[in-house]
Amino acid sequence: MRQYLYISTAGNLSDAAVDEIIETSQRNNAASGITGLLFYNNRNFLQLVEGEDAALKSLMTRIASDPRHSGIVVLDNSMIGARNCEGWAMRRFMTSEDVAARRFTVLSELPGSLSEPVRDIILNFAKLN
Repeated sequence: MRQYLYISTAGNLSDAAVDEIIETSQRNNAASGITGLLFYNNRNFLQLVEGEDAALKSLMTRIASDPRHSGIVVLDNSMIGARNCEGWAMRRFMTSEDVAARRFTVLSELPGSLSEPVRDIILNFAKLN
């Protein structure tokens, strides 16, 4: 089982466009055995995905060719013993709240099994406006 955490620049997508990305991801990820979470802050995506190597490589190839993404940087590429996002074909974390409320929500809902470095990256991203 592998886990990728990446950030990309996405421009100013509408809520409807992000909702469509989530719906498509949930459908495709469920079929491919991929789980994960997604943040979008009106400029950047931060996404954590986990699954088998072949499925993740195929997903990352699709993401790299998606015109809604640019400047993709993989922040973590690790082998994991078990899923951290079990049951989340793609969980969207909203970032429209004030920073303190957002941090509380993220801290209370992030899987406790995430590694400390991955958790720190996610929490730092959640602080961005």
